[in-house]
Amino acid sequence: MAANLFYAQSGGVTAVINATACGVIQAAREQGGRIGKVFAGRNGILGALHEDLIDTSFESDAAIAALRHTPGGAFGSCRYKLKGLDESRAHYERLIDVFRAHDIRYFLYNGGNDSMDTAWKVSQIAERLNYPLVCVGVPKTVDNDLVGTDNCPGFGSVAKYVAVSMMEAGLDVASMARTSTKIFVMEVMGRHAGWITAAAGLAARNAGDAPHLLLFPEIPFDQAAFMARVDACVREHQFCAIAVSEGLRGPDGKLLAESGTRDAFGHAQLGGVGQQVAELIKAQLGHKYHWALPDYLQRSGRHIASATDAAQAHALGRRAVELALEGRNAVMPAIVRTADSPYQWEIGVAQLADVANHEKMMPRDFISDDGFGITDACRRYLQPLIAGEDYPPYVDGLPAYVSLKNESVAAVLPAFGG
Repeated sequence: MAANLFYAQSGGVTAVINATACGVIQAAREQGGRIGKVFAGRNGILGALHEDLIDTSFESDAAIAALRHTPGGAFGSCRYKLKGLDESRAHYERLIDVFRAHDIRYFLYNGGNDSMDTAWKVSQIAERLNYPLVCVGVPKTVDNDLVGTDNCPGFGSVAKYVAVSMMEAGLDVASMARTSTKIFVMEVMGRHAGWITAAAGLAARNAGDAPHLLLFPEIPFDQAAFMARVDACVREHQFCAIAVSEGLRGPDGKLLAESGTRDAFGHAQLGGVGQQVAELIKAQLGHKYHWALPDYLQRSGRHIASATDAAQAHALGRRAVELALEGRNAVMPAIVRTADSPYQWEIGVAQLADVANHEKMMPRDFISDDGFGITDACRRYLQPLIAGEDYPPYVDGLPAYVSLKNESVAAVLPAFGG
């Protein structure tokens, strides 16, 4: 009998991670019996650890196809980081026990940096335990910070959302600036890398358009220089629109908005730097302000997803299955840009050993010399990634998103206490 495939979603979900799931399941179903069943982990890797598997064979072809335009994580995700092989050996051995019990020979892990690290470590422990398992990492992250790929599925749609939001909010503020709000600050995601902040800059097509200033995590916050620019902007345009990364740091390297708590991956919990910046402007310049925190909205906005992003997310899911069947262990399908204009791309292959725990930061030549804007080179990189619209179907004025049955597979092993 053909071996089974295990697929799991990890970390913060995106507007198009389900498009990748769609690609995985559709490709597996087309293999003519080379793959048995596709099991999904309920709540990511926790589904494997606790033998909480979902049998996707109960889903109709139409339901799987509808995943392509449905946001969120259809099978549930998690923020759960496995530690080193020696430190968490019992956890890794448990994964192999579950895979062995359900004849799973293909492991596809759909996530970001930490997920690629997990897939890499699982491939190592399987080899040590002589279990025939092919591990393929499938890229996903709104932060766009995975190395080995030109861009990451999920980013293009976030980029489109924040650019459109900034454009529309800028028009709103401009219309009220003479007698009301003069400062608008939008805080966007991006812990270490300023890709999403840069994307907001796409909204400024002409001189004077919002946003007027961008605050990147790669550029230490210079309060005096920033205030001078805000003051000059308000004098010239009557208002100032600003996009700021949640990961903005001061000259001392400390995060301006670190709350003191940490998530399950050990990352500092961030939030509120937009309000800090707005209140600072109010205190020093006296301008009325509004600030916005798109938060989950920017990563879940499937109604305005990038067509490029959706197509790439789906294609990478399909290619991940092909790589698994080819026996390409410890690899990740990756986007390779072959031309900027007209934009062209293809799918290459990166080694998980080269991807795991590395971050792709914004190149300095993508940020203007003064540190407050993007360059033409950055615009050429970003523009194709937000191109095209891939609207979901609508019913009664609302998107028609799918909910799966998510039927459980019967457990055969003792409960895991880890």
